[in-house]
This record gives sequence, structure tokens and C-alpha cells, in this order.
Amino acid sequence: MTITSFGGRLGLAAAAVALALTSVAPVANAQERVRWRVPIAFPSTLPALGDNLHFVAEQLELATGGNIAFRIAEPGELVPAAEITQSVRDGQIDAGYNWVGYDQGWLPASPLFSAVPFGMEPWAYQAWWYYGGGRELAEEIYGAHDVRPILCGLTGPETAGWFREPVEGGVEGFQGLRIRFAGLGGRVLQQVGANVTMMPGGEIFQALERGVIDASEFALPVVDQRLGFNRVAAYNYFPGWHQTFTAFHLQINTTTWDGLDEQTRALIDLACMAGVTRNFAFGEAVQGEVIAGFGDVGVTATRLSEDILLDLQTATDTVLQAQADADPDFARVYESQQAFRAEYALWRELAYLPGDWYSRTRGSE
Repeated sequence: MTITSFGGRLGLAAAAVALALTSVAPVANAQERVRWRVPIAFPSTLPALGDNLHFVAEQLELATGGNIAFRIAEPGELVPAAEITQSVRDGQIDAGYNWVGYDQGWLPASPLFSAVPFGMEPWAYQAWWYYGGGRELAEEIYGAHDVRPILCGLTGPETAGWFREPVEGGVEGFQGLRIRFAGLGGRVLQQVGANVTMMPGGEIFQALERGVIDASEFALPVVDQRLGFNRVAAYNYFPGWHQTFTAFHLQINTTTWDGLDEQTRALIDLACMAGVTRNFAFGEAVQGEVIAGFGDVGVTATRLSEDILLDLQTATDTVLQAQADADPDFARVYESQQAFRAEYALWRELAYLPGDWYSRTRGSE
């Protein structure tokens, strides 16, 4: 081969490679444009509860150079907060960020994906969702209603509630108590004789202040303080037996989801997984400071007695079993969670320090 012929062939090869790269580059760089208005179930002003989708949306916009952009709608601005799932299902909106416990009235299994009395810790719920069959169950059950659920946010337990007066005696102290409570926990309190009502978070302060209700649960201490509960109820009870985790989901209309390309779906999944991590970390980071300041505002933080918790757990078992007997989907999800917990407990009980270890030993440091 002469130098001239080699150079000629090399030039032809280079031209061919350049042509190939030119033709491939637009495909590799192509990113479909997504422009969705996405309603959220809680106001953006509520930390950990209403701000997380803003983080997810910002990360998606940055990662895609603006090709995926969510315009977030505050509760009630686009659709009522309690009707996000139905609006996604019916194609009125492409997506919504939701606490799916609101679906309990028409989809009995939904609370098991959002908050379960005496349920798993949040990290165990994550393990069940991603690796224990939870995601597949949710996709099947919600998929039957044209909704694709993606775990997109998570926080630790709520408080057991804010009370105007201390809880006296055992579980009998709940009998006749007028209390705002959501989800399956509300049914448990009804089981033990409480008068349970449901109202939006924005109405709780006035109801407590005027004595319309005697007590209320809502969210994490940092959220409840933002809503002013510490000014109208002097007793904040723990632990959050009724909601040991709080899960939030990005719900996308199935037709919309199926119409996205694989790259876009993967990016949304990744951003939501980052949202779960950020949401849980932030929620855990800020509660201690709030509780440390309770004494300055006249709030007593206290725990429900073990006797009360045992009675509430007995009532919970009754309520959950009745739900399982009444609805096959609830039964399948409940059975899956119980089986996962039983196996996970083998690891949890051996691997982790007792919950009160730090408080019992830090004095000796």
C-alpha cells in the first residue's frame, strides 16, 4: 500500500466515522420535552410535607437542561387535594404528587401504601417497596385505574397528636374524645370509642383554639409548629403509632407514562428516588431542634403509656383484619407487608441497638 492510497483510505474512513457520529449524535442528545402542571397535596410552605416535589422538579430540570419541567400547582389551585388520583386517572392532569391515603374511600388498599398503624419503620418500608414486592403491588392495583405510582417522598413517624388536656388513665381516655385523625388510625380510634372527624390541615388550628375538637394529629413537629398547634394545645404525644412512616407518590396517568420514551421514564424514576432520600434525611434532621424548644413555648412532649399502645395495637389488628376480609387487594398487600416484616425482624432485632440506647448511655460518656 502506498502512502497516497493509505492516506486516501484513511481520509475516507475518517469521513465515514464523522458521518456516523453526525447521524448518531442527534439521537443520543435527543430528549423529549415534558411540560406538566403537577398539583401537590400539601402547601409548599410546609417543610418536608409540601416542599419535596420542588426539589425533584429542580433536579429533573437541571439534569435535562430544561427538557423536563414541572409547573407545580398548590393544593386546590388545579384540582382539590383529595382528588388528585381521580384527576390523574381520568386524564384531567398528566401527574400529581400525592399522599394516597386520601384514596381510602374508593380504593381500600391505598392506606397500606401511605401510612399504616403500627407499621414498618420508614427504611423498612423502602426495602419492602423496592425489593419486597411493594412497588409491583402498587403498580398492579393503581394500574387497574390507569395510574402509575412512583415512590417519590418519605418521612418518619408523625406525632401521636396534639391534645388540649392530658390523656388520663388507659385507652379509656380516648372514649368520647373529639379528635381530628386521618387514615386507618382514625378507624382504630373509633374502635376504642373516640369521636373522630376529618378536616383539612388549614382548619385544625381554629378548631383546636375554639374547642370544636379536643385533639388532632397532622404531621411532623416541624410542620405542626408551623401551623401553630403549639399555641393552642399544650400536650404533644408520641410515638406516632398510627403513622410510622409517611409515603408520598408521584402519580402519572398510564397513557401519559406509556407515551414517554425509556430515557425520560428512567430520569423520572431516578429523580423520585433522590426525592425519597432527600425527604427522609431532611425530615429526620430538623425535628430534634423543634422538640428541644417545646419548653420555651409551654408544650409538654410525652409518650403514651405502653398499656395504651398495647390496647391500640389490639384494636389495630382488629381493624386491619376486617379490612383484609372485606377487600382482596387490601388482603394481598397486608399479607405481603406482614410477611416482609416477619423476615426483616430477624435482621432488625439483631443488627440495631435498642431504641433507647443513646439516652441510657450518653450520661456515662
